[in-house]
Amino acid sequence: MARLPAGIRFIISFSRDQWYRAFIFILTFLLYASFHLSRKPISIVKGELHKYCTAWDEADVRFSSQSSKAGSIAPHQLPDNETDCGWAPFDKNNYQQLLGALDYSFLCAYAVGMYLSGIIGERLPIRYYLTFGMLASGAFTALFGLGYFYNIHSFGFYVVTQVINGLVQTTGWPSVVTCLGNWFGKGRRGLIMGVWNSHTSVGNILGSLIAGYWVSTCWGLSFIVPGAIVAAMGIVCFLFLIEHPKDVRCSSTLVTHSKAYENGTNRLRLQKQSLKSEKNRPLDPEMQCLLLSDGKGSVHPNHMLILPGDSGSGTTAISFTGALKIPGVVEFSLCLLFAKLVSYTFLFWLPLYITNVDHLDAKKAGELSTLFDVGGIFGGVLAGVISDRLEKRASTCGLMLLLAAPTLYIFSTVSKMGLEATVAMLLLSGALVSGPYALITTAVSADLGTHKSLKGNAHALSTVTAIIDGTGSVGAALGPLLAGLISPSGWSNVFYMLMFADTCALLVSPRLFHPSHLQCISAMWPNTGGTFSRALLS
Repeated sequence: MARLPAGIRFIISFSRDQWYRAFIFILTFLLYASFHLSRKPISIVKGELHKYCTAWDEADVRFSSQSSKAGSIAPHQLPDNETDCGWAPFDKNNYQQLLGALDYSFLCAYAVGMYLSGIIGERLPIRYYLTFGMLASGAFTALFGLGYFYNIHSFGFYVVTQVINGLVQTTGWPSVVTCLGNWFGKGRRGLIMGVWNSHTSVGNILGSLIAGYWVSTCWGLSFIVPGAIVAAMGIVCFLFLIEHPKDVRCSSTLVTHSKAYENGTNRLRLQKQSLKSEKNRPLDPEMQCLLLSDGKGSVHPNHMLILPGDSGSGTTAISFTGALKIPGVVEFSLCLLFAKLVSYTFLFWLPLYITNVDHLDAKKAGELSTLFDVGGIFGGVLAGVISDRLEKRASTCGLMLLLAAPTLYIFSTVSKMGLEATVAMLLLSGALVSGPYALITTAVSADLGTHKSLKGNAHALSTVTAIIDGTGSVGAALGPLLAGLISPSGWSNVFYMLMFADTCALLVSPRLFHPSHLQCISAMWPNTGGTFSRALLS
């Protein structure tokens, strides 16, 4: 018998379950990357919506003086839909406040909608809910770009478009996290979701490149093309998304097996052993600390919240207040609020900052800003690997946030020294800022949503994810708004605000960084953790 080709041997070396998991991993990655792809154009187009009048005026003065010497003066010609300072109504001196209001409109609607989206989403089929959200998001993203072609200069039009787009985009995150949580168990969850969460940065990079391609020539296409991509991915979602392993008769837990266990009997026996070991597995040491009420004694079953489903089946949806009672939900939600404030300020204002500091046009500034997201990819993966290796989600977030604060200060000073310094600081800042943000929104949310205290009520995952990300979105709404209000007084003040927010992310939650919790970190991580704990306790 002829030997099988290498490619076929590779294909059959994986089980049916593993192929399905890989497919869902890639599909949900692409689906949510398209959401972020549609959010990025507004930051790229800002430099085109408002141009610097001084540059035009100086050029006009030189042109006029030269024309006077030649004995003739030709007026400066502009397109019908533009002024010297850009696109009305963003061509006035208050353009920073107007652009900040656009960001705030989207993000405020996103934050409010997120609290409702998780509750609604867990009561509807994920595939239908996500498909609707992607089609609607594509339509309203494209509608913003149509303002260019129909010569619309009403500020209200752009605000309303952003508000509705922010609401429909809330369908995405709870849906994809719930779907991924259904398919992957807790084993190596930090690594898996750390790699998966790079869709945020990948979407931002693609959105920057696509929007940047048309920003200087036809900025309307910077929105229409991403909108079309999101809508197309919505159709793909409807045709291919599988919500739960049981829908295709796959195992609900991630099982690794050797070739000796290829037959069905041994595989079933191995799965039962895996489920039994998962059931008897002790609580995460850091979660034990969160469950302590006064830092004394050990975790007792009476301290755990029991939220069974109907008849103990664990299949009903959890209430909003019930989700808030899950240990760690409030703490990580508040931590994410400030972490996301920093991240989204970079997302919406970084290209304009680069334009001001390095004096680049909108296209080049947009391309350069993608380096922040490149650093975010490495930061998310690194945070996932470290948290898996040490089994300490909170400590990993805390350490990266602690390093991010001085990095932001250095960014504000070093980036003014030239393009090379800006590149280096973009990569480093992206890694330290995006790492905790990625870890909290993925692995931590999934851990809390499938926490032992729920006794198998996996439906809580969508609500928990929505609460954590919704609270974080409040910070995401405040960050760009504050940047728009503060930036006229100088970009240095914006970075001081970001440093303050990063520090608050460390200290705002009294239980996450409670003295008893820090003592636990010190005991579990004697070298770095001890120093870290003593520094915060002093």
